[in-house]
Amino acid sequence: MQYQRTLAFLTLSAVFMLGACSSMSRQEVGTVTGAAVGAVAGSVVGGPVAVIGGAVVGGVVGHEVSKK
Repeated sequence: MQYQRTLAFLTLSAVFMLGACSSMSRQEVGTVTGAAVGAVAGSVVGGPVAVIGGAVVGGVVGHEVSKK
C-alpha cells in the first residue's frame, strides 16, 4: 500500500513539474534538468550532502550546456 502511494505521489509530482516547464526558456529547462539529474546521482552515491552537491553541480552544468 505504501509503495502505491509513493508511486502515485511521484507520478503526480512529475506531471505538475513538467507542466510548469512550458513557459521556461531553454536555458532554464537545462538548469532544472541538470539539477534534477545531479540530485538523483548524488542520492545514489551518498547521503544528503551528496544530493545537495549533485544538484548544484548538475544545475551549473545544465545551465552552461544549454547556452546558445
